[in-house]
Amino acid sequence: MKRRLVLLILALATLLPSLAEAYDVLVLQSRRGAAFENVLNGFRTRYNVSQRTIVLSDYADVDVARIVREDQPLLLLAIGDSAVRSARVVRTTPIIAVMALDNGSQSNLSSIAMFAAPDRFCRLLKKLKVRRAGVLFDPAKTGWYLKLARLAAENAGIRLVERKVSTSRETIPQILSLAGKADALWILPDVTTVTQETIEGFFRFGLEQAIPVVSFTDRHLGLGAAAVIEVNLTEVGHQAGEMAETLLKRGTAPDTTLVFPRGTPLRTNPAVLEKLGHTNLE
Repeated sequence: MKRRLVLLILALATLLPSLAEAYDVLVLQSRRGAAFENVLNGFRTRYNVSQRTIVLSDYADVDVARIVREDQPLLLLAIGDSAVRSARVVRTTPIIAVMALDNGSQSNLSSIAMFAAPDRFCRLLKKLKVRRAGVLFDPAKTGWYLKLARLAAENAGIRLVERKVSTSRETIPQILSLAGKADALWILPDVTTVTQETIEGFFRFGLEQAIPVVSFTDRHLGLGAAAVIEVNLTEVGHQAGEMAETLLKRGTAPDTTLVFPRGTPLRTNPAVLEKLGHTNLE
């Protein structure tokens, strides 16, 4: 009985503004996990102000608008897609969004993209002597990124061989349609094209066609990626902390332009690169 009472009090202290102390930053975290904690730890290291953290997956429903109205935090940090969606109901308090594919514009929202800038990948492809890079994407998910990628590829002298998909079932047939038409595959973190059922298809195709596959996570190195460009989530947290400091200490208006993350290290698979005739990408 005592344990239930303690849990009830803790829950009320989290969700009822009247029981919460004043704070500067309301952190909305989509769910628990190491990736989310890395971002938050990086944020706290860079800009350690008073915070209140709500993990949305712990509750059936959270009235973010009411909490902001009654607590009046100076800024919201939204980590993850569901956190960003929940934060969007707030229209005046500045919001910093990270680790989310939801990059739609809003006058009070600043975003750090979830993956490296396209020119970073295009420089890698150029080092691999790629002239035609095959890329699959769902316009509803990563169409905005493809617009930027086209410009970066053109500047690097690379032609993108694009394949649009609307469901994951279309992914494998569209990969196969690139046979003889691409010198490399560039995998985007597109939740439609990249699933547990489809991911091995990219690397099987790369092996059969003897072309490099580049991707966005080092988990793919073991599957056969030639190289990956990752996002350092702790550095993303630092970057978000700098943005928060600018907003809160200098009193400047939010920069609603999407920015790309810093700290995007290149990691390679030496065995795959050697097999493809590449020895050094540094």
